[in-house]
Amino acid sequence: MTVNEWFEKYGESHQNPINKTIHWICIPLIMFSLMGMLWSVPLPSALQIHPLINLGTLLIVFALIFYLKLSVTLALGMLIIGGAMLYGNFVLSQNTDNLFMISFVIFFLAWVGQFIGHKIEGKKPSFFEDLQFLLIGPMWLLGFIYRSLGIKY
Repeated sequence: MTVNEWFEKYGESHQNPINKTIHWICIPLIMFSLMGMLWSVPLPSALQIHPLINLGTLLIVFALIFYLKLSVTLALGMLIIGGAMLYGNFVLSQNTDNLFMISFVIFFLAWVGQFIGHKIEGKKPSFFEDLQFLLIGPMWLLGFIYRSLGIKY
């Protein structure tokens, strides 16, 4: 599918303004907190070559490969967003021993928000149909930003 086909399909279950607003809040929180939880998982010592290399970083790398296949322009935006979120988790990791628990609570509450939004929408989340929609959600939001700024993707 093309990026526009993904967005159109994803948008079918994201029409209600309240659900959309919830997604604008919860999708970034889910991304950030998932990276934080993955950041907290220790890697085997052979793989610990740099403190910034962790499972959160690997998630961004694999997501970027997926995004690049759809749109270089959107992938660049996601790289910036992902990098900012990784940096935020780095800062948190330096200032707390509870990064995993903080991230878990945010992750859980954000998913509760997502399901409330879909209850209001009256449609199930897209990822029930295809797990790739978990990667489409963040890029779908970025697509709105690009369109409002007149950036082609």
